[in-house]
Amino acid sequence: MTVGSVNGSLLNGSEAVQSAQYKGEMSHFEDLVSSMKHSQQSSGDGLVSSSQINNDKLNGDFASDYSKTFVSDADKHARPQGAALNQSGAHGETRTIDKTSKLYQKSLELETFMVKMMLSSMRKTVQKSDLTGGNDYASNMYEDMMYDEYATQLTKNAGFGLADQMYLQLDKQA
Repeated sequence: MTVGSVNGSLLNGSEAVQSAQYKGEMSHFEDLVSSMKHSQQSSGDGLVSSSQINNDKLNGDFASDYSKTFVSDADKHARPQGAALNQSGAHGETRTIDKTSKLYQKSLELETFMVKMMLSSMRKTVQKSDLTGGNDYASNMYEDMMYDEYATQLTKNAGFGLADQMYLQLDKQA
């Protein structure tokens, strides 16, 4: 028996194990998909997962959202903030924003995403002292969650006006 044939038989054995694992995972995935389709057909509500709830958030999603931020009657006819304030009165018109609308909530979410990208870029420039001995997955995950919350709170309180501008533009087109 030569070294090349031994090496070849070892590779074929590991390939067989990988193939069996792949087939097992595919079988499990297909069973999961068929059970989801069955539950969707039996429930009739179009939901394929019990994890989905009505307000576009998943169970276990602990990040803040904007669902209960603007609820007063004054929020239905609010003046724009930030850069949108300068733009809204430029042509002699005074426009108001319905901050309780779904369109405004989605505009806030997009502004939050943009603020999060800005914060992530800023975060990359910070030198960290590595006290844990390596990149700890859990600490990176919680730090990322913290920056998500920073972005949400900045969007709620800083008054950048980007969401207001988006709302005014999209509301004009609707």
